[in-house]
Amino acid sequence: MDALAPAGLIGALVGLLVGWVDSRIVAGVVEGKLRSLDRSVTPDERADFERRIVWFRRLLGAATMGFFPVLGYWLGRAVGG
Repeated sequence: MDALAPAGLIGALVGLLVGWVDSRIVAGVVEGKLRSLDRSVTPDERADFERRIVWFRRLLGAATMGFFPVLGYWLGRAVGG
């Protein structure tokens, strides 16, 4: 197996940063829209809604910060060798 290419590692680092920024922006927009649609009446419903929001943020963060570094590594290897 090849050693990790420096250009690929730099691309992965940039991809991680882009993934973090993307997850924060997208999560903020989607969370704002979901909160405007919230129809919780009881405290139990509100707690369940908040639990689902936290779950969504974690899933989105893991997906974007897992995908973008891989894409960045691949692009770094393709462009920088």
